[in-house]
Amino acid sequence: MTTERTRQAEETEQAGDAGRAYWHGVLTAGGPTALPRWSADPAPGVAEHEVPVPDRLVRDLRELGVPIGTALLAAHAKVLAALSGEAEVATGLVAGDGGRPLPCRLTAGPGTWRELLLHAHAAEAGLRAHRHFPVDTLRLELGLTEAPYETVLDPEGSGGELDEDTVLRVAAVRATAPAGGARDGDLLALRLRYRTGVLDAESAARIAGYHVTALALLGAGPDTDHRQRALLSAAELRFQLEGLAGPDRELPDRRVHELFEERVAARPDAVAAVHDGEVWTYAELNSRANRLGRALLARGLRPEDVVAVVMERDLDWLAAVLAVFKAGGVYLPVEPGFPAGRIAATLTRAGCGLVVTEHGSTATLDAALADTAGEAGGPGAVKLYADAAYAEGHDDGDLGVTVTAGQLAYIYFTSGSTGEPKGAMCEHAGMLNHVLAKIDDLGIGADTVVAQTAPQCFDISLWQLVSALVTGGRTLIVGQETILDVPAFVDTLVRGRVGVVQLVPSYLEAVLSELEQHPRELPALRRVSVTGEAVKRETVQRWFAAGPGIGLVNAYGLTETSDDTNHEVMDRVPDHARVPLGRPVANVRVYVVDEHLAPVPLGAPGEIVFSGVCVGRGYVNDPERTRQAFLEDPHRPGERLYRSGDQGRWLPDGKLEFLGRRDTQVKLRGFRIEIGEIEAALLRVPGVRDCAVVVARGARLVAFCAGGIPVATEILLERLGRSLPAYMVPSAVHWRESLPLTANGKTDRKTLTALAGELDVVEDVLREPVTDDERRMAAAWAEVLGIPGDRIGRHDDFFDRGGTSLAAVKLAIALDRAVSLKDVTRHPVLADLAGLLGQRAADRAASERPAR
Repeated sequence: MTTERTRQAEETEQAGDAGRAYWHGVLTAGGPTALPRWSADPAPGVAEHEVPVPDRLVRDLRELGVPIGTALLAAHAKVLAALSGEAEVATGLVAGDGGRPLPCRLTAGPGTWRELLLHAHAAEAGLRAHRHFPVDTLRLELGLTEAPYETVLDPEGSGGELDEDTVLRVAAVRATAPAGGARDGDLLALRLRYRTGVLDAESAARIAGYHVTALALLGAGPDTDHRQRALLSAAELRFQLEGLAGPDRELPDRRVHELFEERVAARPDAVAAVHDGEVWTYAELNSRANRLGRALLARGLRPEDVVAVVMERDLDWLAAVLAVFKAGGVYLPVEPGFPAGRIAATLTRAGCGLVVTEHGSTATLDAALADTAGEAGGPGAVKLYADAAYAEGHDDGDLGVTVTAGQLAYIYFTSGSTGEPKGAMCEHAGMLNHVLAKIDDLGIGADTVVAQTAPQCFDISLWQLVSALVTGGRTLIVGQETILDVPAFVDTLVRGRVGVVQLVPSYLEAVLSELEQHPRELPALRRVSVTGEAVKRETVQRWFAAGPGIGLVNAYGLTETSDDTNHEVMDRVPDHARVPLGRPVANVRVYVVDEHLAPVPLGAPGEIVFSGVCVGRGYVNDPERTRQAFLEDPHRPGERLYRSGDQGRWLPDGKLEFLGRRDTQVKLRGFRIEIGEIEAALLRVPGVRDCAVVVARGARLVAFCAGGIPVATEILLERLGRSLPAYMVPSAVHWRESLPLTANGKTDRKTLTALAGELDVVEDVLREPVTDDERRMAAAWAEVLGIPGDRIGRHDDFFDRGGTSLAAVKLAIALDRAVSLKDVTRHPVLADLAGLLGQRAADRAASERPAR
């Protein structure tokens, strides 16, 4: 009897250990799967939506040989994956008996519908086998306070209210069918209960439709790839392709330089451009551009020949740019201060045969031209000085060269992920469309002064240079020395009566600090555009506090799409947590798609891609990278499509929201983390003016903050803990007077990542294992986790360093079962677990000591 009781006790303990291991794996594999928030007018409450499931579909599903509930679980996994953009999803599953939902993790990775069904069956079986384990107790032990799911699937239709943390409950409704219909007990409908503060009636109906579509695809083709067909209805697809596109606008049959020529004819004596006290009228600028253009033609320039302009940002630079366009060439900007090797590589890749420059701008250019001549075995590119071209006595009338809308206008080189710059080629139609959008949304008219502030090689420099010239306004070229002196820059805006200026957000923040410390009126300023990186909501709040009557425009786009494609025109702080990107401008189509270029459900995250007149030709003389990013629009044969690599989603008001680059989304300990979400939370803490979060040594989140007076780390982390789950709270915070910036004024994350690693090494010295037990434990961790021993600290958490329930079992084996899975769960910190190991060794030694 004693032996039988012992055996039963051992079986019970083993079952408990198996349940603990199973649920530990489920609970620590990742966070809850969030539904897209989609309600134009959110209000607290609960509503229902019911959708029938066709009888024929029910019969098809029964022929698969699995319970209908399992098929529904597979479909539910597919829907959640589509809504979240994640292959691994979590839901609550009611596992019979009318019980409460239990956490269920599902996978919708690559494969067929049948494989998806098998994954669902395995997940359901595991959950049912361990459904009596006290999951909530384990969650408390693990310190998990966040709800493990926000959706619930009830395959048996057992009913139940929405729990506090549940957004959506999907129940299978079973009923007696009418005569001649489905058999008793067949699935007839899906009933959705949802929170109206998160979803509206239309979004609930769409989600219900996704479930039915997934079931239909499963039943009709179980052995087909479940990723081949999207879940969207024809109506939603049409809305995304047409309803969310920019308005149609007929472009004039003119090029930008021809519209400028019209302004010259209308207002020849009006001031066209100003730089450093020098003033040129429309007539003088046009005369110089025409003489330069003829000098280029005299040197054999043909349509779409590339002309590099290697000049400082001055009035001759403006004339040279217009000259290239007038002569039918392709403008290639090159900064005079670039290294000779960079200039040579740019000229060679672009196939450049002509270079326009000025005295004082050829220090590295001459060496670059010598390099390109040597490589080509010929004379290389021809160099033309602007003043020499003026002196050649060419006629200064308009050239009259035919330039078509589809002709190449310019090439801008951008950084490439391989380290080699890419030259993005854009056409005249795309450039004109963008300039006209800027004129409309920034209110650029005949009396407007537009500040030209961006470096030549930054694509935004071009619209800043020419947009005012299309309307009869004035371009004010602001020198770099002035830009580096913020008070002088603000004074320049005032004295130059600037009406429109575009800045990167980090520089706008510097301007705001100046205005907050030294308030002054900006009487002519009407619009400020921000671009180049995500603008923070706090920056927008500060702007409207400093200049309540001056509109702010968040501009978004890429060099490959003729610059900005979206404008969010603001006259107040937006309601959204993130500042939206706005709607597409005229003639631009934006899709948010999955990896197969299929539009994702409304509100779901996906890649932002572009179609329409904005899309450039590709990368110059770089067919491989062009093939990867420039494709044919699958919805509009014959039109180009560009894959941006940016992640975004649609908002209920039809605006686009930027979620970051895929490379700013990281996965730590099984949790997918959006860096931007952490940074947004940091910026809501009073005293934090700027911040950046990076991953140190591939394992830890580290925050860098800037502000007036540093906020105590414990206070800052406590504030973050109120809005973020524990796995998203940085493990370290470092304060700096200001964050480092790249040459384009963006936060230099590469420098911060390197700095975080260096600081982490210093901290490692302070937290190295100190006892023999700690060193033994660290060695075992290193073996199990595959981490170098010198990167494991005494305060590290086993699961924070990538440990799983299976790894914990392996650790117990590595330590000769001196610790158990339960021990690792309850004491995950290395020093604590090593202390337990040492204490047990001491207790064992004491018990083995002979009694005296």
